[in-house]
Amino acid sequence: MHAKQHEVVIAGGGPTGLMLAAELALAGVDVTIVEKRLNQDVEGSRASGLHPRSLELLDQRGVAERFIAQGSKHHAVMFAGVALDASDRPTRHSYSLGLWQARIERTLADWVVELGVPVHHGREVTGFSQHDTGVDVHLDDGGPLRAGYLVGCDGGRSRVRKMAGIAFPGWEPEISYLIFEADMADEPAMGFHRGLKGTSALGRIETGQVRGVVIEEQLEIGSAPGIDALRAALTAAYGTNFGVHDVRWLSRFTDAARQAATYRQGRVLLAGDAAHVHSPVGGQGLNIGLQDAVNLGWKLAQVVRGISPDTLLDTYQAERHPIGAALLQQTLALTALNRGDDRSNALRALTAQTMQMDEPRRWYAAQVSGLDVRYDLGEGHPLLGRRMPDLDLVVDGAQLRLFELMHDARPLLLGLSGRAPPEPAAAVPRLKRVDARFSGTLELPVIGVAATPTAVLVRPDGHVAWVAEGEDAAGLSTALEVWCGLQPPKPFRRP
Repeated sequence: MHAKQHEVVIAGGGPTGLMLAAELALAGVDVTIVEKRLNQDVEGSRASGLHPRSLELLDQRGVAERFIAQGSKHHAVMFAGVALDASDRPTRHSYSLGLWQARIERTLADWVVELGVPVHHGREVTGFSQHDTGVDVHLDDGGPLRAGYLVGCDGGRSRVRKMAGIAFPGWEPEISYLIFEADMADEPAMGFHRGLKGTSALGRIETGQVRGVVIEEQLEIGSAPGIDALRAALTAAYGTNFGVHDVRWLSRFTDAARQAATYRQGRVLLAGDAAHVHSPVGGQGLNIGLQDAVNLGWKLAQVVRGISPDTLLDTYQAERHPIGAALLQQTLALTALNRGDDRSNALRALTAQTMQMDEPRRWYAAQVSGLDVRYDLGEGHPLLGRRMPDLDLVVDGAQLRLFELMHDARPLLLGLSGRAPPEPAAAVPRLKRVDARFSGTLELPVIGVAATPTAVLVRPDGHVAWVAEGEDAAGLSTALEVWCGLQPPKPFRRP
C-alpha cells in the first residue's frame, strides 16, 4: 500500500497534540494527527482549567478569548488546603480559568480544523521504523503513513514512548484514587476531606450530579474500578457511601511520578503526559503539556522547513526536561502535604503559614502558574530566557499589545526605544522586525521591576533570546543564527 507522506505525524489528539499541530500549521508545516478516539469527546470532567502562562500562550496566537468566554476566572491558587491570593501576578491573565478539558479540547480542535490540519480519528499508531530521511508509521488499520518526524502525544501509557525504547523512571505509586461522577441518595459532605493518606473531595457539577475524588483504602493498580470499589472507598474515607448510584463516569489514577529519560530518540519526540506523569495535585498536567507543545512546535517547524539544523531539536530536551523534573518534585511535595497524620498536619500548618507571606506567596503563585520559567540562555538582563510580558506598545502611532505581534508564530526583533531595532547580520527567514515605543514599567514575576531594554529578540514561544540595553547589538548575530536560522525555508506544499 502506498504510504501517504507528511512532514510531521502526531500520535494523540488531546490538548498537547492539538496545540502542537496548531503551532506547526502556523509555521507552514504539513502535519497530521492520529487519534484513537472516534471523535473529540472527553469522558467525564477531567482537567479543570488553564493557568496564566497557558492563557498567555493562547493569547500570543490570538485565540485566548475563545477559551476565556467559556470559563470562570479564579484569582487564587491553592496550597496545602489554603487559598493564596494570586491576583497581583504581573500578567494580563492574573487568574486561573475554570474550564473542563472537554471544552478546552473542543475549542483547540475547532482551531486546528480552521488551520487545515487533517485528523485521523478512530486510528492508532501501532509501530514505526526510523531511517535516515524519515519515519514509517504503521496504523492499526494497516494504512501506512510516512513522516519526517513522529511526535508521541499519546498519554502516560504512550505506545510511541515504549516502542522507541525510552525509559520511564520515577517513583512507584503509594496511593490510588477514584474519580467519578454519580448521583447520591444522601446529601454528601461537600468540599475537601482530609484523611490519613491524603485529601478526598466532593462537589456538584452542572448536571446536578456529584463529582468526586476519593482515596482508596488500599493501593489498587490496573483493573477498571466498579461501583463496589467506589462504595468501599467512600465508606473508608467518609464512614458512608452516601447511597451512591447511577455512576456516569468512574476512573482510577495513582500518585506515581515518572519522566521519560529523554524527550527525543532520533526522529521521534515526546510531549505532554507521554513525557511525564504525576499526581494531578496543582492541576498542572494539561498546562505543562501545552507549554511543551509551544516550545517544540516552532523548533520542529524550522528544522522541517530547512531553516535550522536538526540540532535545534536538542534544545527541546535541554529546556523542557528540567521543567518536567521540577514539576514531579512539586507534585510529590504537595501530595505529601495532603496527608492527614499528626506530623503531616504540623508540617502543613507551618508551611501554609509561611506561604501566606508576600515573598513566598508570589514565588509559589508564579511557579504553579508557569510564569517563572527561565531557560538557561546565559547571563545578562533579567528578561533573558524568560517569557516576554504582553507590553502596551505604540507602533506607527497606534496602540498595540505585544502579543498581537506574535499571532503568526514568527520570531520577533523588537525595538522598544522608538528607534528601529538593530539590522540583522543576514536576511533571517520569517523574522519580524518592529520599531515600537514603550513608556510603562517592565515587571517580572518574583523578580519585580526591571530596566526596560532598548531591543529584544523574542522567540516564537514568547521567550527572550537576546536583550540590548543600549546601542550595542553584540551577540545578536549569534542569537539569530542559533534560534532563527539563516537559510531560506523550503516551499510548503500540502498533499
